[in-house]
Amino acid sequence: MSEDLTATEIGDRLRVARESAKVTQAAAAEALQVARTTVVAIEQGQRKPRLDELQKFAALYAVSVNSLLRREAVQIDLKPRFRRAGEADADVEAAVALLTTLVQAELELEDLLGVRRVRNDPPERPLLPGNVAVQAEQDAAELRQWLGIGMAPVHDIMSVLELQLGARVFVRRLPAKISGLYAFDDRAGACILLNAAHPKDRRTQTGAHELGHFTSTRRAPDALHSGSPETSREERYAIAFARAFLTPARAVMAMFKETTAGASQLTRRHIILLAHAFGVSREAMGRRLEELGVTRPGTWDWFINTGGISDEQASLVLGEAAGQDSARADAARPVSMRVALLVGEAWAKGLLSEGQIARLLQLERVEVRELIDAYEDEGLGREDAPRLIG
Repeated sequence: MSEDLTATEIGDRLRVARESAKVTQAAAAEALQVARTTVVAIEQGQRKPRLDELQKFAALYAVSVNSLLRREAVQIDLKPRFRRAGEADADVEAAVALLTTLVQAELELEDLLGVRRVRNDPPERPLLPGNVAVQAEQDAAELRQWLGIGMAPVHDIMSVLELQLGARVFVRRLPAKISGLYAFDDRAGACILLNAAHPKDRRTQTGAHELGHFTSTRRAPDALHSGSPETSREERYAIAFARAFLTPARAVMAMFKETTAGASQLTRRHIILLAHAFGVSREAMGRRLEELGVTRPGTWDWFINTGGISDEQASLVLGEAAGQDSARADAARPVSMRVALLVGEAWAKGLLSEGQIARLLQLERVEVRELIDAYEDEGLGREDAPRLIG
């Protein structure tokens, strides 16, 4: 039951619904097989009704449990914040509208179920005068320590953003030119949309880029797409932050020394192994090695000019260690796995009908039915299913 609404607020809504249905307190008590004093106590906010009582009230008054429990519809409009003078892009606008819809739906489901997402916003580091790349390197190192990951590679940026920081991250198929979106809302917190059509290492880079904005220019939205200006201090900071966060200097130099031990020259295999170890693209690792001064300037360009480093070569080097991109499979689903769980709980508790779920998430009824079927297949909602303690 929603923790947002007090017993008084719920009682008042029940009273209004009863009066609108032209049902007396005595008739309501008789229909629910409780004493009239119980109905009075609930309407006066002296105690909160149980979920089963709410369902009976809703059926008697011909209203939905959702309408009795929910706050006013969540209204978050990120679109105006993304508009910049002289900039209009239909694909970006559509992506922003999608992110807005996903965030609003998740918030409304949380309200309905009384779920509160734990946020752990990182310390904010506004840009200072001076070299932003130096600031980004320092801020990325500090954030790593704050998160408790030290110099370890970040193999799953989604877990860092979602589980450790409490950001709302969605992965959806977007036009190829759009890498990701970032926005911050006082109620929703950090909201990020990544392009499922991009390979995992690129999504990782985009996620770290948006984390840079979350750290420095928290309230300034970002639409990262081909043609994005890289001349602003904010954008240069985010680019440098992503590089430093994913490939911390000392860790990269230490692993480079270990990987190339006994070698007389740098090979494709070295680049492949280092890129895989840190979960970044081969180009990102090649450029980072040059930046750190452990390889000569132009080294990456030499590889490109002599045939590049292909996915096939990487597969031969890594074998089964290359792994699968599970996020791409998740992106084919109409909603995230977390939202699917919230939907299943709301439906199982009778808080939302299939039609209401379809309208909330802007899905077809057949897609909603698939979500519910998947929920039921897990055995969730069954009376004999294992129960959580507490």
